[in-house]
Formats: sequence, C-alpha cells, structure tokens
Amino acid sequence: MRLNRREMIAAGALLPLLGSAAILRAAEPDLSALSDMTRGVVPIGAAERSARIARAQALMKAKGIGAVLIEPGSSMIYFTGVNWHRSERLTAAVLPVEGEPCIVTPFFEEPSVRQTLGVPAEVRVWQEDEDPLKLAAAFLKERKLAAQPIGIEETVRYFAVNGLARALPGAKIVSANPVIRGCRMIKTAPEIALMQLATDVTIAAYRWTWPRVEAGMAPSDIGALMNAATQKLGGSPEFALVLIGPAAALPHGSREPQRVADGQIVLMDCGCTVQGYQSDVSRTFVHGAANAEQRKVWGQVARGQQVAFAAAKVGAPAGSVDDAVRAFYASQGYGPGYKLPGLSHRTGHGIGLDGHEPVNLVHGETTPLAPGMCFSDEPGLYLPGKFGVRLEDCFHMTTAGPRWFSEPPKSLDAPF
Repeated sequence: MRLNRREMIAAGALLPLLGSAAILRAAEPDLSALSDMTRGVVPIGAAERSARIARAQALMKAKGIGAVLIEPGSSMIYFTGVNWHRSERLTAAVLPVEGEPCIVTPFFEEPSVRQTLGVPAEVRVWQEDEDPLKLAAAFLKERKLAAQPIGIEETVRYFAVNGLARALPGAKIVSANPVIRGCRMIKTAPEIALMQLATDVTIAAYRWTWPRVEAGMAPSDIGALMNAATQKLGGSPEFALVLIGPAAALPHGSREPQRVADGQIVLMDCGCTVQGYQSDVSRTFVHGAANAEQRKVWGQVARGQQVAFAAAKVGAPAGSVDDAVRAFYASQGYGPGYKLPGLSHRTGHGIGLDGHEPVNLVHGETTPLAPGMCFSDEPGLYLPGKFGVRLEDCFHMTTAGPRWFSEPPKSLDAPF
C-alpha cells in the first residue's frame, strides 16, 4: 500500500528519502554484507519506447483520436523518456496519430529536456512572452489533426487543457484513457523484469533489516535501516512506513509516539524503484512472542492474500478479486464490506512506473484482467484500538494466470 507524500505528511509518518551519506550518518548501520543487485540492469531503450508509441497510435486510430497531450510525469517518461518536472512553465508532449511526437518546452529548458529524450521527436520552444499551447495547436494544424478529437492524459492540469481549447476553438477534447491506459496497463517483458528486480531488492532489504529491529526503536529508526539497505542493494528508496502496536490499525499511520516492545505488532510497508519501476511489499511480525489473537488475524490475512490470488483469473473483472476477499472475511466475522473491524481499503492497486496505477482491485471495477497487468495483493485486517495486519505482495498476470513478484510469507514467525 503505497502512500502519496501528502498522506504520509498528514499521518506524521513521512520518512525523508535521504541521500546515502545522510542515511549513513543518521543510522550508521554496517552494510558491508550487502552489495548492489542492480549492476548490469538493462534500462528501457529507444526500440521499446518506439513500440509504445506505435501501440498508442494504433489505439488512437481505433478510437478516432487525432493526438494526445501529455505533461511531465510517468506517462511522458513512458513514451518519450523525457524526465522533467511540472511548473507554471509548460513542457508537454503531443503524440500524433501518425508520425513523430512533438515536445513543447521553454527555450531555455530545451538543452536539459533533450538530455533524457529517448525517441525521435520534433522539439518546439517558446519564449517567456509566448503561449506554449499555441505551439501545440500549430503542430496539430500542420499535421491536419486540429479537427480530430484531442485526447488529454488524465493527470494534465486544467490550465493546459483550457489553453489548448482556447488555441483550437471548436476542438473536441476527450479523455486519452483508452490510449494511455491501453498501453501502460499491459506491461512488457522488459518492464516486468525491472519490477522483479525492484521487488528482489526490497525483499533483500527486508531480510537484512528484520533481525536488526530491537525493543525501544521508533518507526524512523527502522525506516532508516530499511532505506540504507535498499540504497546499498542498488534500489532508490521510495517509502518506508513503519507502524507499531495500535498504530498498525491505521493503514496510513498515526501521529502517536510509537516504540517497539515485546509482544507488539510491527507492520512495515516499503518499496523502491529500479530504473523508475516500482516495488511495494508489506510485512507484519511481532517483536517477541505473539499472542493467540495476533496469530489468528495474521493467518486470516495470509489466507485472504491467497483468496485474492486464486480469484485473479484472465478475463475476470478486476473487482471480482476484491469481492472474493470480502466474502471470505465476512465468513470470518469481519465487515461486512469496508466496515471495521475488517478490510477498510481496496484489495489491491495497479503498479508500474507509478506506485498506484489504474486499475484497482476494488468492488465495482469491471475492467477484465489481462496478461501483462500488474497489481498489489494486500487484503489487510484492522482492529481499531488493538492492531492491524497487512501482508502485501505484487503479482503480474500471465496467460496461465497470476504470478508473484514476491512469494507471500509462510508464517508469522518467518515473515521473510
């Protein structure tokens, strides 16, 4: 269960993503037993990105869309390689239904933007007293696409959409979801390989961190160990959420002070990136001896994970996975539905370049599961005022059904 930055700040659970030197100064762990697992990793190349653009263009033709507008972010990286930031100065990519894409960017930013451009593309620059959306509109007019529907990637900001509409009066603005989701939801073998490596790094970091958890530690102490191990192993830490005791009943954390103590639940939710691709793994264990209730709930969650995995069949609606888990938990006396004690969040989310991607394993989602789709499987159970248990492993769909990126733990006493 990845948290976005706002959620982590609101919960008081944000662990800064420190540079390696800062982490080592803060925690000073002995990392000599760890080595970089990512040496020799093959990044996404030009041929892969060109194939993505070709796939997008085929979907545009099928849906009657003339072009797609994309702002900096994971979708721009996905199609063009351009790794840039969003600001009031617009940088955008326009993917036409035929031919090379166009990158619109400020004049003084062009050299920097070109540094990560990974496909053949036209780059058009605008000066500070010019309107960048007029450049995008001019490109569309020259390609004779201005009269066709223009798709907007779902995270593009309103000012860019509004500006394009002003520059192209009468243009039909539509959602680009059928195109963008149609490409990004189906991962290729190179993408899955990077996600597998990111997961392997996270599991290795967990295995190193777990025996070093001691009584009296705060969540930040444990998170610093996990992040330091992740960096040494070659991953880029994304988040390290640690919840102890009653705080573990709050999926995204608590502002209450927490310290590890004997008999207390410790819930860890951690992930990293390798070449931009994400991992997301949660583990729950008890420091010292576990009591009967903790063991019972842990076993129910472990079973819930397997129920979700078994329900993930090619062609099945994504929401049916969530429904299967809730039916099982209801049979155990939880819920019903999203009520507590029980499972108050969705069973899983899509994952890839973003930690949370469409679509979700949530009640009512009708999108059919297909080979190449990747999801988290995290049907936690939360008992307010007591504790929570979350086990999270991601899987990808194959023609034969789901396949784990990381194997779920076998027992509370051997979580890794």
